[in-house]
Amino acid sequence: MVDNIKFIIVTGLSGAGKTQVMKILEDLDYFCIDNLPPSLLSKLVEIHAANKEKRNFAVAMDVRGKEHFSDLNKALQWLDDSGVKYQIIFLDCEDEVLVRRFSETRRRHPLSDQGSIYDSIAYERKLLADVRQLADVILDTSSLKPAELKVQLNTILTGKPIDQLLNIDIMSFGFKYGVPNDADIIFDVRFLPNPFYIEEMRHLTGNHQDVADYVLQWEQTQTFLDKFYDLILDLVPAYSREGKANLTIGIGCTGGQHRSVAISNELGSRLSRDGISNRVRHRDIPLEK
Repeated sequence: MVDNIKFIIVTGLSGAGKTQVMKILEDLDYFCIDNLPPSLLSKLVEIHAANKEKRNFAVAMDVRGKEHFSDLNKALQWLDDSGVKYQIIFLDCEDEVLVRRFSETRRRHPLSDQGSIYDSIAYERKLLADVRQLADVILDTSSLKPAELKVQLNTILTGKPIDQLLNIDIMSFGFKYGVPNDADIIFDVRFLPNPFYIEEMRHLTGNHQDVADYVLQWEQTQTFLDKFYDLILDLVPAYSREGKANLTIGIGCTGGQHRSVAISNELGSRLSRDGISNRVRHRDIPLEK
């Protein structure tokens, strides 16, 4: 018996998007192997079972393996007999769309020796009929853009709604040290009252409660935060639908010590309360002594 192993088998029609799916899985931190001969599947499972770090992994197996692909049913039987948990994702697509994709990429179908491209696709469907019946998930990519495919697959694998698929990176910074070049959105909060001019707060940061309370106490701060947060909530699903995995929001004040830090922390707290994945970091706060 091989315990505590769970992985994904990606298969389906040539040209249906298996390469794209494997890239998506890599972004989800899966260890991915493309075009693995089915006969080696048991060895791969045993290697991962012996590894203390049970990282998710995925393999793509299809007719590119040609004579080796016939071993797939035997490999699946071994998995079942060994108690290994696995999920089969099958990618399907309309014939006309597949023909167009092969024409656009100028690639040969792996079964091109069967005659015309339509003959090759028909023969491939016949070879894949059994594994299609066993598939846990069947995705028809005929009308899916890459971004839409990513959203669907992320939702299936993570069980999260679309507005929770995006990871938000919130970064406070000081304009005096330069604008971060990796930020997708930048907000300037220098219009807020500045604790720097209060002697007892000058050498503190927005991570200190006194400074945070001072910055957040003003009506203009709360009005800004409410409108800013509503905007972010509107943008998150829109970015997710476009397949964006990470969104970096830069929040800047003069020195990156007080206002931007307090606002970044508050934004992160609100996102966390609503179940939206985020990370808050402060670029220009010096290391604690």
